[in-house]
Amino acid sequence: MSAIADCADQEPTQILQDRAAGSAERVFSPGHRWKVLGIGVAANASFSATFSGIPATAVVLRQGYQLSNAELGLALGLLGLGVALSELPWGLLTDRWGDRRVLLIGLGATAAWLLAMAMLVVPTRSGIPDVTLLSASLLVTGLLGGSVNGSSGRAIMGWFRENERGFAMSIRQTAVPLGGGLGALVLPSLALVLGFSAVFGLLAGTSALSALFAWRWLHEPPTVDHGVSPAAAGSAPLRNIEVWRIATAIGLLCFPQVAVLTFASVFLHDFARLGTAAISASLAAVQIGAMVMRVWSGRFTDRHGNRRQFLRRCSALSALAFVVLWVLVLASPAMPGGQPFLIPVLPLVLIAAGISVSAWHGVAYTELATLAGAGHVGTALSLANTFVFVGFFLVPVAIPGLLHLWSWSGVWLSAAICALIAWPIFLRPA
Repeated sequence: MSAIADCADQEPTQILQDRAAGSAERVFSPGHRWKVLGIGVAANASFSATFSGIPATAVVLRQGYQLSNAELGLALGLLGLGVALSELPWGLLTDRWGDRRVLLIGLGATAAWLLAMAMLVVPTRSGIPDVTLLSASLLVTGLLGGSVNGSSGRAIMGWFRENERGFAMSIRQTAVPLGGGLGALVLPSLALVLGFSAVFGLLAGTSALSALFAWRWLHEPPTVDHGVSPAAAGSAPLRNIEVWRIATAIGLLCFPQVAVLTFASVFLHDFARLGTAAISASLAAVQIGAMVMRVWSGRFTDRHGNRRQFLRRCSALSALAFVVLWVLVLASPAMPGGQPFLIPVLPLVLIAAGISVSAWHGVAYTELATLAGAGHVGTALSLANTFVFVGFFLVPVAIPGLLHLWSWSGVWLSAAICALIAWPIFLRPA
């Protein structure tokens, strides 16, 4: 592909010669691209289980580490900040070094760090790590895990044709709710029964397994034309206003999604008075629904060529869903029977809002990568993920303040406003 040529132009001569020799000897089966897609899913699911699964343990985390809501928000927010700070550097390295090397380094380092946390940063009978150590550890986890997003996306864009990429990228993006859903189902109970050593140890194992898959099957695509132009966007992504617009809108629309991922468990526990099993089931339902919708949306927009229109509609629908949740929270004291009447309603509305604000990722990343061009996919996707994980930092830090000022109604109204602002920023259909 021309993407490989663009990347190779930036690499040392010896690396170029080694890669050329390896490519000449290696022959791939027609179905090898599905193995590459599977690696992308595995890598993203393993890290999603970390950055979505750890927040799903928020109630147990707060109790086990003896945190206030503000300290809990800071710790969870720094996990997102770490990814935000590292995304663009990892993306630039991906376009320079290739997917395989970046994934192996990133996943291997993430596994080693989580294993160290399992041994050193967990509550024990002799003491409880303070919030500074926990927060710093989660920050480093994010810095290392940021390697996954751009590199796996570049690999998929390289191995699939234009009329397959929306579907392939959407399948890859299902890894986020898949990993998050499994984390929401498993990690809270695991933390309750076996403690956070088991939580961090399990997450280390999933990252190590994904690294093994990447070592075995992830390679640069053969140099055949799949209809990809490295100059598709007309300029480098960091100088392309349309790339910046989509990346910004992606980040804004992720703010309400992050609110669901990080504090939905606290909302359902403190406001709706649900138990651990019901909370885990609700969060898993959000992730499963998002996974199904991402696959459907990728296939749907590939067939109809309406990615931009779909993204704008998702923004509007998400804003509406969070407005409904806001109204229900405001109205709860006035309803007959008060809060007990809303217990079965609130989780259902929250699930619907969570699914609607999570259904569009594969479509958005495909549109962004197409605009950037094949030679700059890693950089463009990492730019978007920088905005996304700025949200993973800001939202958990801001929510305790919103709770103090306006309770849960302020949280969900703010989520609706973010989704509404993203709507005009997404590009209009060409």
